[in-house]
Amino acid sequence: MEKPLIYITRKIPQEILAPHEASFTFKMWEEENTPVPREVFLKETKQADGIVCMLTERIDKELLENTHHLKIIANMAVGYDNIDIEVAKKHNIIVTNTPDVLTETTADLTFSLLMATARRMTEASDYIREDKWGHWSPFLLAGTDIHHKKLGIVGMGRIGEAVAKRAKGFGMSILYNNRTRKYEKEKELNAVYTEFDNLLSEADFIISLVPLTNRTKHLFNKQAFQKMKKSAIFINVSRGGTMDEKALVNALKSQEITAAGLDVFEDEPIPSDHPLVRLDNAICLPHIGSASIETRKAMLHLCMENVVSFFDGNGPKTPVFE
Repeated sequence: MEKPLIYITRKIPQEILAPHEASFTFKMWEEENTPVPREVFLKETKQADGIVCMLTERIDKELLENTHHLKIIANMAVGYDNIDIEVAKKHNIIVTNTPDVLTETTADLTFSLLMATARRMTEASDYIREDKWGHWSPFLLAGTDIHHKKLGIVGMGRIGEAVAKRAKGFGMSILYNNRTRKYEKEKELNAVYTEFDNLLSEADFIISLVPLTNRTKHLFNKQAFQKMKKSAIFINVSRGGTMDEKALVNALKSQEITAAGLDVFEDEPIPSDHPLVRLDNAICLPHIGSASIETRKAMLHLCMENVVSFFDGNGPKTPVFE
């Protein structure tokens, strides 16, 4: 019996694939840091039985209707807005993601970004690199405290809960907004559910951790930034499309809000002359929320576990729909 053909859209460590080479035929884009070109992707997936892909790949109607044998897509991410789920369902193609394994790592990065933004750490580091430090003064690069401030989490999923646990250690009070209330977590985390507009006006730090959907696209827009405190700091570690970048640039330039820490952007990658990069009160990171060696390997292993379990007849471990 012919082995299933799995196409992998980025070069990944051989140690991930080695345990499965007896059961599958693997084809892989040879670059680690460069996404597979669209024309190559369309050609290589035409005969594939499975795809292991990154969030950089657009898996749309054109691609899904171009394949002849595709049965499963294993997406190396929690979010799956890069995949047309409705078309995949129509063609009985399973889609999986990588929840849980990246929760703590992404929460670490989220809280680190909050701290770095509040205390102006990259600005302070650049201050020395640019040889500007001539003396000490009482308010030189003074930021804002984190401890005992009010944290607003928009999207209280696994990562939001993990961020809230970290915030408790800083004595922060926690507000959250979510599609559904989480009564048990409210007790466990000392978190208070509140309406979105109230969270915007009350919180000192607002973190976006919502998935990108039609409902959440540009959730953080001009009106949202206007409702925030002038001293507020906005953090986005979800998807860039949840914020209106032009509105955020204007809010930061006019000091309508104090600062922003961003790991995601509407169109990635962004260039060095992007308006947000040029602002002293914005910290911009290249989408590294889950970027620890241990976690990225765990994500790839989970992708393979989904593929193996599916073809073994046991069903995928983490399907995004049933």
